[in-house]
Amino acid sequence: MRADGPERRPDGPGEDPAVPEGGVYEWYTRGLTLLRTGSPAAAVQLLTRAAEAEPASRSIREALARAQFGARLFHEAADNFRSIVEEDPAEDYALFGLGLALSRVGDFTGAVEHLALAVAMRPENRDYANALRHARATLESRR
Repeated sequence: MRADGPERRPDGPGEDPAVPEGGVYEWYTRGLTLLRTGSPAAAVQLLTRAAEAEPASRSIREALARAQFGARLFHEAADNFRSIVEEDPAEDYALFGLGLALSRVGDFTGAVEHLALAVAMRPENRDYANALRHARATLESRR
């Protein structure tokens, strides 16, 4: 028994004990907090639920991709960043994330392509430029 009343058991029809409390917005904001505080794997769990409930939400997909990247789920992160880029090819942060994720899975040709586009859109962004330099250097060293 909890201090605030009897413990609620998920034994009614349609109740799933694996579903977190709250709604999509709460899952999203809690996921962002977990991501910000260094718990990307936990964030993936909440943000996956949010993305399943709101598959058209670009902000949820971006947060999920960031969490997946942080949890070292690079293929999944690349897939989510790619879906954002396909929807909006001018989304520089998604291009950057896609390039980083591709570099982590060893696709340096793809990484350079997407990172170069991100740099072209935001040449003042040092993170983009550094990632592009690194991916190009790695690609050159492997030739």
